[in-house]
Amino acid sequence: MSSEGIEAYMTNASKMELLLHEHGGTVSTKEANAAGFSNESLRLLVSSGLIERVSHGVYISPEAFLDNMLVLQKRLSKVIFSHETALFLHDLTDRDPIYYSVTVPTGYEVKRLKEEGIHVYYIKKELHNAGLSEMTTSFGNKVITYNIERTICDCIRSRKQMDVAIVADALKRYVKRSDKDLNVLMSYAEHFRIKKIIRNYLEVLL
Repeated sequence: MSSEGIEAYMTNASKMELLLHEHGGTVSTKEANAAGFSNESLRLLVSSGLIERVSHGVYISPEAFLDNMLVLQKRLSKVIFSHETALFLHDLTDRDPIYYSVTVPTGYEVKRLKEEGIHVYYIKKELHNAGLSEMTTSFGNKVITYNIERTICDCIRSRKQMDVAIVADALKRYVKRSDKDLNVLMSYAEHFRIKKIIRNYLEVLL
């Protein structure tokens, strides 16, 4: 490698260390490209051992813990953690998710997700981004999920596809929360056409 090449590599290495620090030790190709890294420079950084490619279009620092939730969301931006996984992130269940549950817009290609054992739920495109919230994984990284009220509505809508005990426990925990917002809950319930069902649950629990 020429002296100019070595200098360029060292500059990229320093820039990448800063970028990794900003993104919790995990970056996507899209994020790296936006920061000025070409795909070729990423390949050089991988071959030198400065970063590791852990999935298609996702790289981590060798010192970073592999956070599969963060990797999945960086790999597929349309994936939003929901249902059982959202309950876990919101501390509405004690059960560690044995698989990830995600919601994607209707028509989104999910063959790869299902092959990886991920439980996929569908929603109309206009409702896909309703009620987004940022929560922290067990590794301290931020991921996108739905807020607590949207999550409750999602679980009620999908209750026949979920463990009834998990849904019942989540509802009991929710009504005891000081940060619950019943007005927001009923607003989502109206959008999802489950207002009567939610009201019946609340009448029993409150």
